[in-house]
Amino acid sequence: MQVLQALVLGIVQGAAEFLPISSSGHLVIVPAVFGWDEPSLGFDVLLHIATLVAVVTYFREDLWLMVRAFFSRGEELASERRLAWLIIVATIPTGIIGLAFNDFFESIFSNVSYVGMFLLVTAVVLALAERLSRKTLHDPAKMGWGHAVAVGVAQGMAIAPGISRAGATMAAGLGSGLDREQAARFSFLLSVPIILLAGAKTGLDVVMHGEPLPGLAVCIVGFLAAAISGYAVIAGLLSWLRRRSLMVFSAYCAVVGTAVLVWQFIV
Repeated sequence: MQVLQALVLGIVQGAAEFLPISSSGHLVIVPAVFGWDEPSLGFDVLLHIATLVAVVTYFREDLWLMVRAFFSRGEELASERRLAWLIIVATIPTGIIGLAFNDFFESIFSNVSYVGMFLLVTAVVLALAERLSRKTLHDPAKMGWGHAVAVGVAQGMAIAPGISRAGATMAAGLGSGLDREQAARFSFLLSVPIILLAGAKTGLDVVMHGEPLPGLAVCIVGFLAAAISGYAVIAGLLSWLRRRSLMVFSAYCAVVGTAVLVWQFIV
């Protein structure tokens, strides 16, 4: 892998992990477009760690409050304690779906046509969420337990390449009554345990298969590109959603998904 490839893939992973456009789908499309080999598992783990660093750094105060609240019984942190439990509850169905369907989706992961189809699904989900949402909540901690499970199921569906994890969870958050910004905030916080678990699983696969990492320069560039772009996207998207909708991302997924299917039909 060349340094330029690591830079591009790092930016793609960091940005698309938190934008509702599917990082897994773009990490299939971009190498296919440029004729690059698929990234190694070791490099994939590195990029996941970088995005984890980005979200933990941005939400460090929120996460610290939830950790404190989890081990506290004081009423002053009751909201943060409930939010921590909601994230735990939402993570459970994601893990179950991941374990049950991981082998199937891994078998189609490099199929660009599936990515195109699933991007169209993401486009429809985002558009429907915007049209049908009823914004009655302004704090994720006020979500019901059933809503948390629904968000977790939506996140589990994102195991399919082209189904955006961020998009699915934001859409489910909107359906639960959250406004756009708070749906995105809950989605980002929910990404911490799932990125950690996915990275640990992939890391175990790397150790078991003995796959080496790319060169040091490639690793540094990829890591920094993913971490910096991820942090910038989190900040930028939260600001964007205070005033604008998710429809631009729905349109983007529709255009890219259609283009991918046309490309695959032609070739």
